[in-house]
Amino acid sequence: MSKIASTFSRLVRFVPKSNPSKVLIGEPVDAQLDVGLALYQGKEVSVRPFTGASVLNPGQKTESTETISRILSPLSQNEVGSIRCIGLNIKLSIPDVPTLFIKPPTALSDPWPAPTILPKITQVDNTGDYESEMVIVIGRDAKDVSEADALDYVLGYTAANDVSSRTSQMNQSQWCFSKGFDTSCPIGQ
Repeated sequence: MSKIASTFSRLVRFVPKSNPSKVLIGEPVDAQLDVGLALYQGKEVSVRPFTGASVLNPGQKTESTETISRILSPLSQNEVGSIRCIGLNIKLSIPDVPTLFIKPPTALSDPWPAPTILPKITQVDNTGDYESEMVIVIGRDAKDVSEADALDYVLGYTAANDVSSRTSQMNQSQWCFSKGFDTSCPIGQ
């Protein structure tokens, strides 16, 4: 387990009910709680905040508690470079050469109830589509990392939606345009 992740087991980035202009990170008090489901059901979720301002630099857990007003993406857009994606990885044979594409940082957005904006291009021919995805959050710079050491760079895991324009995707060989729209990658929960 990475040095960063060893300071927490579950971490959420959120706006607290006590101060709607603040963004905090913290660990749910109830370690077994499905945070996304609880918030969707209108339940209150208590969190023990950390002293840091980012999941990349969480600081230490405090003994105080806050209640989540709104859940946010684990990372902010300014903490993300390109979002690297692997396509065609389910329901098909594993390809010899993986299909890789990127999404820009502006694609990153918060999970429900934040809106995902479907661009006009998807509305013209009704080809806006989405897929649920697993996200691996890399917690520090990594290049030429061996397979044996790869998990030392993983900060954590979460869920995402991959919002796409299917017409644009199928009309070209690269997918960055068809999958890189603003808010096309809500992650978290």
